[in-house]
Amino acid sequence: MKTTFTVLLSASAFILISATTLTKKNYEKHTFDFSKKNRIDTPDQDRFVKATLAQGEFFEPTEMAVLPNLDILVAQRRGEVLIYKNSTKKIKEAGKLDVYFKTSNPDVNAEEGLLGMAADPKFAVNKYIYLFYSPFDKSVNRLSRFKLVNDQVVKESEKIILEFYSQREICCHTGGSIAFGSDNLLYVSTGDNSTPFDAPKQEFVNKGYAPLDNRKGFEQYDARRSAGNTNDLRGKILRIKVNEDGTYSIPDGNLFPKNDPKARPEIYVMGDRNPYRISVDQKTNYVYWGEVGPDASNDDALRGPRGYDEVNQAKKAGNFGWPLFIGNNYPYKAYDFTNGANGSAFDPQAPINNSPNNTGLQQLPPAQPAFIWYPYGESAEFPQVGAGGRTAMAGPVLYHKTNSPYPAYYNGKLIIYEWVRGWVKAVTMNDKGDYQSMEPFLFKVSLAAPIDMELGPDGKLYILEYGKGWFSKNPDAAISRIDYLSGNRPPSVEKLDIVKTSGLLPYKLTAKVTAKDPDGDALTYVWNLGKGITKTTTTPNLQYTFTKAGEYPVSVTVMDKSKASAKSAVIPVFAGNEHPNVTIDLAGNKTFYFPNKPVDYKVLVSDRSSKVNNSRIYISNTYTEGSDMAGAQLGHQQAAQTMIGKALMLKADCSTCHKESAVSIGPAFDKVAAKYKNDPKAVDYLASKVIGGSQGVWGEVPMPAHTAMKEADVKKITEWIMTLDNKEAVKASLPTSGKIVPPANTDKKKSVLTLKATYTNAGAKGLKPLTTTNLVNLKSSVIDAADIKDFAGFERKDVFGGEKIVLSQQSGWIAIKNVDLTGIAGFGFSFLNLAPGSDGEIEIRLDDSKGIMIGKSTFRKSVPISMISDGKFHSIYFVFKELKTDDQKNRPIIQSITVEPK
Repeated sequence: MKTTFTVLLSASAFILISATTLTKKNYEKHTFDFSKKNRIDTPDQDRFVKATLAQGEFFEPTEMAVLPNLDILVAQRRGEVLIYKNSTKKIKEAGKLDVYFKTSNPDVNAEEGLLGMAADPKFAVNKYIYLFYSPFDKSVNRLSRFKLVNDQVVKESEKIILEFYSQREICCHTGGSIAFGSDNLLYVSTGDNSTPFDAPKQEFVNKGYAPLDNRKGFEQYDARRSAGNTNDLRGKILRIKVNEDGTYSIPDGNLFPKNDPKARPEIYVMGDRNPYRISVDQKTNYVYWGEVGPDASNDDALRGPRGYDEVNQAKKAGNFGWPLFIGNNYPYKAYDFTNGANGSAFDPQAPINNSPNNTGLQQLPPAQPAFIWYPYGESAEFPQVGAGGRTAMAGPVLYHKTNSPYPAYYNGKLIIYEWVRGWVKAVTMNDKGDYQSMEPFLFKVSLAAPIDMELGPDGKLYILEYGKGWFSKNPDAAISRIDYLSGNRPPSVEKLDIVKTSGLLPYKLTAKVTAKDPDGDALTYVWNLGKGITKTTTTPNLQYTFTKAGEYPVSVTVMDKSKASAKSAVIPVFAGNEHPNVTIDLAGNKTFYFPNKPVDYKVLVSDRSSKVNNSRIYISNTYTEGSDMAGAQLGHQQAAQTMIGKALMLKADCSTCHKESAVSIGPAFDKVAAKYKNDPKAVDYLASKVIGGSQGVWGEVPMPAHTAMKEADVKKITEWIMTLDNKEAVKASLPTSGKIVPPANTDKKKSVLTLKATYTNAGAKGLKPLTTTNLVNLKSSVIDAADIKDFAGFERKDVFGGEKIVLSQQSGWIAIKNVDLTGIAGFGFSFLNLAPGSDGEIEIRLDDSKGIMIGKSTFRKSVPISMISDGKFHSIYFVFKELKTDDQKNRPIIQSITVEPK
């Protein structure tokens, strides 16, 4: 991330479809024409592959430096300097500094420690490295130069270049990234050393907005003492020239004069909150950094804008606004923490810092807007960044030259990335450095919380992965290199299917792998069946008979003719024990339930491994959200609902802050389950905290909002969490046969009746018990318009705060899929606005809009249907025709369809 490589552009220039120009006031979109003659196709992303150099050996890595011989130095927050030896492919310790990295208060997380690292541009000659760290014995953050001799940091060689006061025993924001420009000037980022959380036991608190509390004794809650202070080095990006003797001088072009007693001349950029990773364009010397923003999820009339993360660009020295402005110069308002009164919004053209904690100038330089900005929710300006937790990072600008490892397409593009969301983007700029567009980059490469990116002397991108867990030794922490396969590409594995994952001896395994080779090569399949058993085939299928009992991890490696390969996921199979069979039989309709009409069920369990023990059968029913779940595979879904929740958790960014049982920045999931085990509303409560964000329940660190996640998915996650408390008293099982009577009125948000049956067998000698869970999901007999997905001649519109469907043409149809017609007498329709005199015909047809007609009526009457009890699931088409109305503008609006039982 500190260096970039230089490029020779191919003769083909490219012109973007759309670009944007950022001004201080707004963000304008412009359209450009394509020229076929000059078009460059986007490189295939599957040609970018990750080579993992070292993994699982890091404890909170923060920054790295790739040396001329491709050895890699890694700084770890707790003080260690590690070195990856390119010759041996091994990691070893190169030194350790005694750093302050932990507070004495167990409820406060320190972010200090060994924070930043860079190698001198002339390292091959002078062996200098630079470290930015928090010494244990002094309340400062310090930039020092050391020598690296025989792969060891020589402590005695330390030259302290600069240091500045940093308040301790508080959280947060350290910055700490080091980078060099092409002119050999050194840049170092510093955080605002301010607490973003609410001051305890106070009536008027921060709430995730700008920390402006200037009351005596609350200095840590006032970032105007640091980031907004021209006479303080915190919350800045500094630029200096390091001299040979370890002193430094001030280059021309910094933000303040060299002789102003109220402004530090080292400051290049001020108004930073937590500029965690910086990069310097080696052609233009523009500075880029990711700015980690505050936590407020919504704009507030008293306080100002919600929180945004930023990617910033400094073409020259400037003030980037914090804590008075955020994002596109959105202004905060003055706020009195003694009485909760607010003042005027700050002026970005003439910002004033009148805090009594300010020791610098009151009149600040004009604020500069962010280059890219985005909130927790979806971004209107930059929709490509998605939604969720956020920690913006800025990587290098790519330049291309002869024999460069990456395509010339990326010449001049800025690489940005997200520590929490996990994406990487390539940003295109015009010849003036202005933003034009962004696009996915490396989106087929899986990264575990990338915390640093740097271009090595070989021109390749190296990535330091922190791992998905705060303040811990993560097994997925790694150093990786990105290779580009310009020639042969490895195959890809989509999935491995095993027909039956368990069986009594002899157990016959039947497996099939779905794989493809992007170059069309013939493939070879090497099957690893566990315990040293391997088989090789030239087809994607395998049959093998196990004769010895045991659990066998099955996977397959797929290779092309050049031995390039890809490996499938590992699926455990069980020989000597077989999953029991659990079925749920329903006597009536298998699609819908009806108010006050009993649902007759019977659960049948068979087990080839041992005699069925009825005490091991557990049956429950609940009402959950989501009609799609009921409409897909009605009947028997062979998947445990709780495992669906765990899979959704792993797919989201939850594991970044939480572990199942281990300590991380957020509480362990099993501790959450234990805390709320007696709360009947725990699932809903926890879901609201996931969606809306949370702070103060488990400590100071806020948990980000996830407003873009579906509530139904979030509840599956929280249902899984609540299963983790083993001491929880289990609700008594329903009988193996019986009746469930749905209430007359059900919660519209929980309209799916789920009947679940689980059985765990006794296992076998040397083998663990196996569990099978089966679900039946029944829809409510009232189908809300928002849940209707298939239609023609209709439009979906938001009417009075809810989704409805409007008949926009003279005729049209609506379809509902996977419907069992057993016991159904007809269908009724609820219109929102059917005017007097308006009417039309409704035909009900089977499996197609022109299929067999099974019922016919008008808009104003229920539609009876011919009784069908064939036991099949059908698609039902409601065909609306011959609309008659005196007001063509007042179109019929459908609120719901009601299924009527006989």
